[in-house]
Amino acid sequence: MAHLELNQQTIIECRKLANQIVAKVKTVIDVHTSVSIERAALRLIGVEGAIQKNGLNYPLVNEIVDQLRSDRVIAKGALYWFANGLLASGLETNELALKVGAGEIKLSQLDRASLTDIRKKAQELCKAALNRLKTKREERADLRKSQGDPFDTTWNGTPLKYVIVATGNIFEDAVQAKAAVEAGADAIAVIRSTAQSLLDYMPEGATTEGFGGTYATQENFKIIRKALDEAGEKAGRYIRLTNYSSGLCMSEIAAAAAIERLDFLLNDAMYGILFRDINMKRTLIDQNFSRMIIAYSDITIHTGEDNYLTTADAVENGHQVLASQFINERFALHAHMREDQMGLGHAAEMDPWHPNVLLLEIARAQMTRDIFPKSPIKFMPPTRHKVGDIFFSHLMDAMFNFVGVLTNQGIQLLGMPTEAMHTPLLQDRWMSIKNANYIFGAAKDLGKEITFKRDGTISKWANKVLDDTLVLLRKIDRDGLFKAIEDRAFANVSRSETGGKGLDGVVQKDKEYTNPFFELL
Repeated sequence: MAHLELNQQTIIECRKLANQIVAKVKTVIDVHTSVSIERAALRLIGVEGAIQKNGLNYPLVNEIVDQLRSDRVIAKGALYWFANGLLASGLETNELALKVGAGEIKLSQLDRASLTDIRKKAQELCKAALNRLKTKREERADLRKSQGDPFDTTWNGTPLKYVIVATGNIFEDAVQAKAAVEAGADAIAVIRSTAQSLLDYMPEGATTEGFGGTYATQENFKIIRKALDEAGEKAGRYIRLTNYSSGLCMSEIAAAAAIERLDFLLNDAMYGILFRDINMKRTLIDQNFSRMIIAYSDITIHTGEDNYLTTADAVENGHQVLASQFINERFALHAHMREDQMGLGHAAEMDPWHPNVLLLEIARAQMTRDIFPKSPIKFMPPTRHKVGDIFFSHLMDAMFNFVGVLTNQGIQLLGMPTEAMHTPLLQDRWMSIKNANYIFGAAKDLGKEITFKRDGTISKWANKVLDDTLVLLRKIDRDGLFKAIEDRAFANVSRSETGGKGLDGVVQKDKEYTNPFFELL
């Protein structure tokens, strides 16, 4: 494949700075937990179900953690109190959870076992939970082998065709997902209901009334996973499933996704900070634990740098995307993720009328591919400059697909001709997939046939973006990530360290804090 001549010393320096930036944040992450992490731990050990509260099916994990917060003892960790509760009561996991939820047992008032015994019991629970996740991981590997998986972990070849369904009704999503597979899709993303990221609980059960998407619930994961397994069996190839592990329930969604054998998760704290105004400490703490679960379960993340170019000019601010990718890479490595699990995101969002725009898009796409060679780069379609002209939108998507196959992107989210008009219909998605099928086949080996001029527009632009990235990372390293976000370092959006949603759910760990998942993962 063709490669750019990039300044390797600049790349090394960028990675060094990203490591320093993340190391400072890790000192905050390591001494804190969150209500989402504590609920995720309970979900992993098998606490399921809900109680009726204020007209809602309120999850048992929320009720348990709420009670511990109310009693001001959550700093020791939910697993500390739950493991002690199992020792004191002799009940099974869900029996104890139901009695706590019904108000029959208060965990903080039970007789206390020794810290040694509590931690031993908690470790038993966590080891059993991880064995269940390991079984799910092995099931996925076996299914990929039996159904046939054209995409190996080198992500080297024709981009994976990735499309969305977003009806609001999980059962209709399943129908549309199967239709997309028949048309040639390789991965299906179930778009999450608008603003679910701001809910501090995961809804229970199957849902049929989402807004702009479908609620992320464990039962919905199970339904769509079954549908795609059936579609994959019929199509003779494994189909990947995507959902969103972000927002105030980031860790819990990661746990539910691991249990239900999802393949991809949109998992990026920066997206929540910038575009959903979630407190930066809260979501960075949650991100670390969620990525530990994701790493163990062999799930691939997608990061959200593509969104930066919807609020910041894509020609002038490509360096913000690259700087964030370097930082995201380091956060993922700290959570024990492999490079081939990091679907680092970027997008083709430049003004289509900008001179030589195709060359500039090729420059940034090839630069990203070359700097992160083991990553299944996620390339996002043009959306910002679409206004309802379906013919021009379809042409823009065709050029986007051309850049994707030329530069060997790993995961290509296909654009829709009716972008900016309505949620895609079946025929819209069919047109989109046909477009990609043609271009991916027609230009399959083009990248092997060309080279980039060292002093050409493409190479010069890529190195300019890289140089600008180094300048930005030096500033972030000097000021700290929190201050840099406040100063609009990314997406031209400002957020404060103490602002945003969810800060009250951050808890400093007690010296007796117990959560063996951190050690075992």
